[in-house]
Amino acid sequence: MFKDILNLLMGDAPNPEPMGSQEAELAIAALLVRVARSDDNYDDAERMRIDRVLARRHGLTPEEAADRRAEAEQLEAQASDTVRFTRQIKDRIALEDRAGVLAALWEVAYADETRAADEESLIRLVAGLLGVPDQQSALIRQQVLDRMGLPRG
Repeated sequence: MFKDILNLLMGDAPNPEPMGSQEAELAIAALLVRVARSDDNYDDAERMRIDRVLARRHGLTPEEAADRRAEAEQLEAQASDTVRFTRQIKDRIALEDRAGVLAALWEVAYADETRAADEESLIRLVAGLLGVPDQQSALIRQQVLDRMGLPRG
C-alpha cells in the first residue's frame, strides 16, 4: 500500500490515478512528520501533537490518529522530496484548508516549545509551494503561538 501511495506521489505509477482525499490527508500527515523530524529531534511531544492534530482534523480516536501517524512516518521516510507532497495537496485541497495545513505545521513545530530554524525554514518552503503568501503564513504562525500560549518572537 505504501509503495502504491509513494508511486502516486512521485508519479511513478504506470497509470497514475488522481489522488483521493484520503491520500491527500496522508500526504498532510507525512508533512507534519517531516516538519517534526527536520530538526533531528523527533520526540514524544511532537508525536503527541501530530496525533492531536490528526484526531482534530478527522474526528479520529487517539488510536486511529496514532495509526495514521505511523503510516505517515513510513511514507515520509520513503519520500525524498517535499515538493511531491505539496503538489498533491495543492491540487486537491482548497486554499482555505491549506491555511489550516500551515497552522497544523506551525503547531507541530512548536510542540516542543523550541524555535528551530530547520523547522521554520521547511514550513516557509511549504507555504510557498502551497501558494500561501509569506504575510499570511506569518499571521498563521502568530495565531498558533497565541493559541499555544507561547511568546511571539
